[in-house]
Amino acid sequence: MRRPVIAGNWKLNNAEREAVELVTALKTNLSDVDTVDIVVCPVFTVLAVVHDVLLESNIALGAQNVYWEDAGAFTGEVSAPLLKEIGVEYVIIGHSERRQYFGETNQTVNKKIRAALRHGLVPIVCVGEVLEEREANKTFDVIRRQCEECLAGLNADELKKNIIAYEPVWAIGTGKTATSQQAEEVHKFIRGLLAKMGGKEASEAVRIQYGGSVKPDNIADLMAQPDIDGALVGGASLKADAFIQIVKNSCAVTR
Repeated sequence: MRRPVIAGNWKLNNAEREAVELVTALKTNLSDVDTVDIVVCPVFTVLAVVHDVLLESNIALGAQNVYWEDAGAFTGEVSAPLLKEIGVEYVIIGHSERRQYFGETNQTVNKKIRAALRHGLVPIVCVGEVLEEREANKTFDVIRRQCEECLAGLNADELKKNIIAYEPVWAIGTGKTATSQQAEEVHKFIRGLLAKMGGKEASEAVRIQYGGSVKPDNIADLMAQPDIDGALVGGASLKADAFIQIVKNSCAVTR
């Protein structure tokens, strides 16, 4: 059975004071959770201080991006060794906002995944279609291309170490959420692709998260689906009460 993972993507929010207050509340209220992996992904500038607050807790630290080279003349970038050094364990790669605003492509995502794996970070690899693609019935074509190109060249053991986050772009920050059935349909499709790429054992090991307006009142229905193994939470992860409830509601689901 795959262990669920709930990750909070803070995006460009929370300076040091707000970050410390938030993770302190999470650490206190989620200390008894032992059936779900919990990850928070703050901005780069507070990663170290958040790590210190989370020491000896059941909450892991993630980053929101990584560069594919370890060092060099790459102004403004942060590498996997630097993240690893300050206690980062997970890294979000290829989020739709990175693709939309910063020119991220499936090919750069592939290079970043390889860099993360090389240094023992767990990639949270984002895939998903925009509204126009869904309305044109291109969802599966888009997801197939993203998965095949982002994960190109990885062997079965490397595939197992990734988390895939399916984020229908039309549901991110819009208040719209794919129904649990819509989400499961795509998650099942992704698992089938992974089986073709790395074999059934690898595909069954990979955790596939849902992301897109996840809230306390829809997480249980999503988590009840056989191929949904957690959530990548955006806006609700900035509110301690909401994120705590999302984690606890996910723990209550029997699959």
